[in-house]
Amino acid sequence: MNIVILAAGMGKRMRSRLPKVLQPLADKPMLEHVIEKARLLGSDNRLIVVVGHGAEAVKSYFHDQSDITFATQAEQLGTGHALLQALPYCDNSKSTLVLLGDVPLIRTETLQKLIVASGGNVGLLTVLLDNPTGYGRIVRKNGAVEAIVEEKDASAEQKAIREVNTGIMVLPTERLEKWLGELGNQNAQGEYYLTDVIARAVGEGVPVNTALASEATEVEGVNNKIQLATLERAYQLEKARQLMAGGVTVIDPSRIDVRGELICGKDVTIDVGCVFSGRVVLGDGVRVGAYCVLKDVEIGSETEVLPFCHFEGAAVGEQARLGPFSRLRPGATLANQTHIGNFVEIKKSVIGEGSKVNHLSYIGDTDMGARVNIGAGTITCNYDGVNKFRTTIMDDAFIGSDTQLVAPVTVGRGATLGAGTTLTKDAPDGELTIARARQMTVKGWKRPVKKK
Repeated sequence: MNIVILAAGMGKRMRSRLPKVLQPLADKPMLEHVIEKARLLGSDNRLIVVVGHGAEAVKSYFHDQSDITFATQAEQLGTGHALLQALPYCDNSKSTLVLLGDVPLIRTETLQKLIVASGGNVGLLTVLLDNPTGYGRIVRKNGAVEAIVEEKDASAEQKAIREVNTGIMVLPTERLEKWLGELGNQNAQGEYYLTDVIARAVGEGVPVNTALASEATEVEGVNNKIQLATLERAYQLEKARQLMAGGVTVIDPSRIDVRGELICGKDVTIDVGCVFSGRVVLGDGVRVGAYCVLKDVEIGSETEVLPFCHFEGAAVGEQARLGPFSRLRPGATLANQTHIGNFVEIKKSVIGEGSKVNHLSYIGDTDMGARVNIGAGTITCNYDGVNKFRTTIMDDAFIGSDTQLVAPVTVGRGATLGAGTTLTKDAPDGELTIARARQMTVKGWKRPVKKK
């Protein structure tokens, strides 16, 4: 079938330079959510996006997605006019499903239900609202759909109708050119309403069938940042429900943000305020403390992440202990039973099994063996202002506090570095290496004082 997504509106009420359909929900543009749902209906469908305001920005964002055809609505003259721009790209022998770029939470199952209900004729997705203000009302006669009347054109009696149009519909493509060509704009908005084709269908005896959306949130549109935030929370609550249904303990479902793919094993616990983006995998028994931010991370079974950690592009083994206030940057790979403590940053480094970096340290571009102990305040000096260099620390090494390792340098197996060492040459296996100024006391020295 043809799938046309209407995405040409300006979105003045967003008060943003960003086109409305590119406004983010769960870290992705609203339009991307709609496109993903459309793709799930089948790979053989034609996907057409009608753009207008901010067209170049929208096209640029999706430039590498070859299955999308863009149609341009140069003037925003209404939804009927928008669909008319897509017709040259549609297959007349197939039905056309019309979706809206600012209705991001629509479910694929609901769309499948609508397609079946349409029966190759006209299908309307409707919803029952306690407060239908602002929506086009579904006007029926003897149970059959007679027309859709927009809020500004509705009578007092019609405004009392609770069943409303969602804007999502299935239409017979071979009739659309005629129906759309006959639309007028004699209405309160001065626009060509797509909803007016329903009256055309009724007049020609084409069956108009309906399917009812199960929840109002899946068909809610977004016109301002308040509505966007409302749908963001609805999206996140649904993600929390899915996690809990799968056995994850979510301490407070109203305080979690999943902005990508979160895959959890058994007995995972997630405390409040955590944000997950990209692809995050948590093994069995993982515990994530409050206010952690994890992006593109894989964490092994029985590992504990204490509060206020920030991980990105990292891999952590099993039975590790991380945080609080730890940062893992891209390329950080931690083996089993490692300890990374408070105010420790790891970048592009391998930390061997059982090794510990517990306090106030930076480890970058490092290959660290097993059972290494890094003292507080240790820094790998990996950058000379132009190039990066690697540090190697062999198994069972002990690095004293406040040590600087000036790369490229190697600390031998079982070696010990005394506290305060600035290491510029390799330290041999099994020996104590100290590189610091000898302590001395200058007798009789006086601190300088301000001159009067």
